[in-house]
Amino acid sequence: MKNTKQITEGALLTGIYLVMLLVILFLPIPILGTFLMFALPIPFVIYSYHFGYKSGFIMLFGAVVLASVIATVFSFPVTLLTGIGGVALGGAMHRKRNAYETWVIGSLGFIGGLVAVYVLTQALFGVNWMEEIQVAIDESINLTENMLSSVGGEETEATIEMLRQQMESIPDYLPSILAATGIVMALISQWLSYKLINRLERAGFSFPPVREMRLPTSILWYYFIAMLLNFIFMEQGGIWYIATVNVFTLTGMLLILQGFSFVFFYSQQKKWPKAAPIMVIILSVLLPQIFLYLVRILGIIDIGFPLREKIQEKK
Repeated sequence: MKNTKQITEGALLTGIYLVMLLVILFLPIPILGTFLMFALPIPFVIYSYHFGYKSGFIMLFGAVVLASVIATVFSFPVTLLTGIGGVALGGAMHRKRNAYETWVIGSLGFIGGLVAVYVLTQALFGVNWMEEIQVAIDESINLTENMLSSVGGEETEATIEMLRQQMESIPDYLPSILAATGIVMALISQWLSYKLINRLERAGFSFPPVREMRLPTSILWYYFIAMLLNFIFMEQGGIWYIATVNVFTLTGMLLILQGFSFVFFYSQQKKWPKAAPIMVIILSVLLPQIFLYLVRILGIIDIGFPLREKIQEKK
């Protein structure tokens, strides 16, 4: 009886996945397509949540085969990406991980899926992503140069040169870009899955308040070691440079998230208006050179020192 239910649910959820995939491929509606892209992992999340990792990967194998036959061969990378990420999220929920642990595991799943897509598309379809990215960068630089050259002046030439240096360094940050994409996809897919499962099963899944997020102390070690190595391997293009700059970028992003968490915590302790931490986020987006730097310092202090405990003791 249990196997019958498992097979039936797997077939139903695979069918739902294929319908969403076909809608994305053959109904080019940008808003609907964007929403469905984040919803594609949900069938895998639900199935893995009910039956665990092993069953989730069996469903993924079936979905890959059916998607490649029913849809186009280019649906294979999409299915691989959303399937691995969805199984990672659902499996973590099946093992009763908390929301932030589930997010970390799901992020690793989506990052692994992106890496698999990156490798397989080059091997199977002959797509050289580095060359494609470089071509896009060159076209953007040429377009920007043509627009700014009409203005003229020494400042314009300096701006063009600075822009060229920044854009030419983008390929070095490809691992960070893939990681950040995986983290965002995991967060949105997990939030949508929580909402749907709560509606269907009244499971009570939710994210704890942002102010309660605490990252492990090891993040600080990775950040400072990467900062030190960044000064040592300053020559652009080497393998150590690429590894160092990506670790430094990713750990810096995590420290910024921890800094925002502390802002929400401090605002709640001081009973400030709810708009106060939101204003900090807005200012950080508008003036990143100033506020993101300060928020990162807050994240470092929050992880490295028992600041929250002292604030709660004083209160």
